[in-house]
Amino acid sequence: MTASDSLKIKRNLNALVEFSKAVNSSLDLKFILNNVLLTCMGKFFATKGAIAINEKGVLKIILSKGVSEYFEENFPIITIKDVIDETGKFKKITDSGSFVCVEFIQASNKHLGIIFLGDKLNKTPYSNEDIQFLKTILNISATAIQNSMVINELKQVNRTLDTRVNRLNSLFELSKEFGLFAESTKVAKLLVYSVIGQFMISKYAVLIFENEKINIIESKFPPEEINPVLNDINIENIVSAVEKNQLESQYESLSKIGVELIVPMQMQGKTKGVILLGNRINKQQFTESDIEFIYSVGSLAIISIENKRLFKEELEKHKLEEELELAREIQKNLLPSEIKQFKNFEISAENISSKQVGGDYFDVIPRDEENSYIAIADVSGKGVPAALLMANLQAFLKSVCKQGISLIEGTAMMNDLITENVTGGKFITFFWGLINNKNRTISYVNAGHNPPLLVRDGKIIKMEKGGMILGVMKTTYPYITETLQLQKDDLLVLFTDGITEAMDKEQNEYSDERLEKLVLSLNNNSSEEVLKSIQADVKSFTSGAVQSDDITLLVLKVK
Repeated sequence: MTASDSLKIKRNLNALVEFSKAVNSSLDLKFILNNVLLTCMGKFFATKGAIAINEKGVLKIILSKGVSEYFEENFPIITIKDVIDETGKFKKITDSGSFVCVEFIQASNKHLGIIFLGDKLNKTPYSNEDIQFLKTILNISATAIQNSMVINELKQVNRTLDTRVNRLNSLFELSKEFGLFAESTKVAKLLVYSVIGQFMISKYAVLIFENEKINIIESKFPPEEINPVLNDINIENIVSAVEKNQLESQYESLSKIGVELIVPMQMQGKTKGVILLGNRINKQQFTESDIEFIYSVGSLAIISIENKRLFKEELEKHKLEEELELAREIQKNLLPSEIKQFKNFEISAENISSKQVGGDYFDVIPRDEENSYIAIADVSGKGVPAALLMANLQAFLKSVCKQGISLIEGTAMMNDLITENVTGGKFITFFWGLINNKNRTISYVNAGHNPPLLVRDGKIIKMEKGGMILGVMKTTYPYITETLQLQKDDLLVLFTDGITEAMDKEQNEYSDERLEKLVLSLNNNSSEEVLKSIQADVKSFTSGAVQSDDITLLVLKVK
């Protein structure tokens, strides 16, 4: 080896040592790459140079010198696979920017990037010695480049984590704020302000789905633009975020008015509303993390709105239950609290509503010392409407009884009054009679009611004489009355269809036949015993099923 060669090697070693110190003194990627590129260009007198770094498989120009300012912008999209052939060898891509020398930057068999070098000033080609020296420089710098890239990734991860932590804190604070508002419009404003503050959005709208209608509770889209669009699309069927590219193909009309993102507001997997967002002022696209945050804020908002609605419904329901309980007490007071007992008659009765209030009615109304009216009725339907009509009937009956008119005239009068007061096809089946304690007689009129059962000597007589039900039409034909002479031990059972039409779990009816068979077996029992026996048998039959109708019984035993 000549003295000249020895000196050259020594200079190269010194240069490599100094280069190593320089690139390893910093973790700044651009500083390291700048040292690498300047060292290589200075060593080989290259006219131009550039370094591309592998970012998730795509080569991206990070640094360039001696090339036009448009070089980086027009650099083609090249992946690592584009520059390595099937054998793992390097493909020639030196046509890009008229570069003549290209080498990989590698660390631990991982491709970190590529360096591009242009022609030498003296126009001589790169020799094998030059290539070897270039590879040495790149090997020395590879570790520093890799460390810097790892640090940058960690910084990015930390920034992402910081963003997520900040957004979690924001969500936590928002969850408390949402709980303070009782109105959906205020919740929507807080939702909008929190999203606008994060993403600087120019246009937005918050839509809530209520009773199969779309309610716009906050919007910066002109009404003349957004309203026609919402009428033409099924926006309530959206279950996941719809981004700009999907909007253009699936919801073109929304895209045309400036919507770039749709985020559903969901509760228990069901879409209760949507957030429509326009473009961001900084023109940036919404990232997956952005959409996740908006979705979370929207979910908090819809939960708050839904909870307020449910709470309001619960209050209204509680208030209604209190009113129904009061109505139950009032209705209970319309029925006789005590039933007058007679020398020759023993009477027992009970009413059981299927709801808090019902449409069944019974009464025992004294006329004088020897005579009293007994009545039973069933208003069509159940609940409050039936209860109101039952109260009307009770008032009409009391008024008629005080006038002392005949059963035929009284029935016609009540029918006419009820016909004037009912709507919607309502009607009343009604039976009433006048019992005489001294003579043991009963005169009655049956206005379409279940015929009461008169049990005598092991046989049943059905009391059917009368006429049409009350409330259908004004009286045109007089009602018919019948007077029966009662005998000792006769049993009279008045009932509503809640008894005979009571159903078991298999939807089988209790039936008239079963009731008749039962009362025949109870002929020798007291009125109270008959009442309890019938109730117990119906309860046993319907065990496990819900009571579907009001039940009313009035039992009269002749002494």
